[in-house]
Amino acid sequence: MTAYAIGHLTEVRMGPGVVRYLEGIDATLAPYGGRFLIHGEPPEVKEGRWDGTLIVIAFPDIAAARAWYDSPADREILPHRADNSEGTIMLVDGTPADHKATDVLPAAPS
Repeated sequence: MTAYAIGHLTEVRMGPGVVRYLEGIDATLAPYGGRFLIHGEPPEVKEGRWDGTLIVIAFPDIAAARAWYDSPADREILPHRADNSEGTIMLVDGTPADHKATDVLPAAPS
C-alpha cells in the first residue's frame, strides 16, 4: 500500500543549506521509489487558515518510506534542511482503494 512522507514546514530560511538539500534529495528518493506529489505549491485554502509549505512524497509502502528516511544518503543531507527550517515531518500509510470514511469507526458490538 502506498505510504507518504509529509512535511509541513512553517518556516524555511532559503539559502545555501536549503539549496544543497534540494540539489541532493532526488537522488536519495530514487532507490526507494519515492516521488514528489506536492512540493510547495500554495494551497487554495477553503476553510481555516494555512501557514507554511506542504511537501508530500509517495513511496511504494511504509517500509520504503522508513528505509529512505533512515538511509545514509538522506541522513547526510538532512542537516541542510533541519538547520534551515522549522516544521513537522511524518511518515504515514495510505488507505486501500476501497476505503470508506466509516472504516475508521469502531466495530459495532455484537
